[in-house]
Amino acid sequence: MQKLLAFILAKRHWLLFVFCEIVSFVLIYRNNNYQWNVMLSSANVITGNITSASTGVLSYLDLKKTNQELLESNGRMEMEIVRLREQINNMSVGNTSFGGVLLDDTSSIDGVLLNDYRYKAIPAGVINNSTLYMNNYITINKGYDDGIRPDMGVISPFGVVGIVMKTNNNYSVIISLLNVKLKINCKIRNTDFFGALSWKGGDVKYAYLEELPTHSTFQIGDTVVTSGYSAVFPPGIMVGIVESFDKQRNDNFYSLKVRLATDFYSLNALCVIDNETQQQQLEIEKEAKKND
Repeated sequence: MQKLLAFILAKRHWLLFVFCEIVSFVLIYRNNNYQWNVMLSSANVITGNITSASTGVLSYLDLKKTNQELLESNGRMEMEIVRLREQINNMSVGNTSFGGVLLDDTSSIDGVLLNDYRYKAIPAGVINNSTLYMNNYITINKGYDDGIRPDMGVISPFGVVGIVMKTNNNYSVIISLLNVKLKINCKIRNTDFFGALSWKGGDVKYAYLEELPTHSTFQIGDTVVTSGYSAVFPPGIMVGIVESFDKQRNDNFYSLKVRLATDFYSLNALCVIDNETQQQQLEIEKEAKKND
């Protein structure tokens, strides 16, 4: 207390000066409309700037949550598109090959297709990605605890990325499409001609669709999609665009140069495709091959 009193006594001249200044400003702004309006305008400007700055900061901090919601929404939309494509294909096949034995009430068939649809999307973020080697891999921030299992397909918002190779509780490693060991069954969209797509190294923008029969029909600019002839990817997932073609060595097949839809230099948000019936399909196929 004595120190406080000593401080006040030592600084009494400055404290008196500050007090008088405050009283003077109050009297000026209260008794003069012009000065009062100027003070209010200045206060409003300062308050507005502070509010805008705080809003910007809060919006920035909320970006992670917003991006996660957008990723999940994109995943659901992608799977819905795939579901609708598969329904259309199934109905088309049914009308062509089994038109004579279709039920009159086709709505029940649609209901079964809808309720039994087996593909789900699990959003994930990229935390490591290589593009410089012949065998490239991608690490994502989702693992076994999130429902990720080996042999699940992985896509970006633009197209196919790769297949899950290994997983632990919280992380998974994907064998990238930019890996010479990986082959994916693909076809030309709106046709039944399919082949094996693989990367040959070098330019990360291109892969090659091979083993396409010479009687197949296609054009430069046609779209290459997943065929659906495996338990990994549903049919119709974007892969790339045909840029050129040539015949393979034995001249019985075409080799198509495909410009990939996915930009592997800028991978960020991915979706892992969960095929709920994948294990059943793999088991019965393995069983059938025992007699080979």
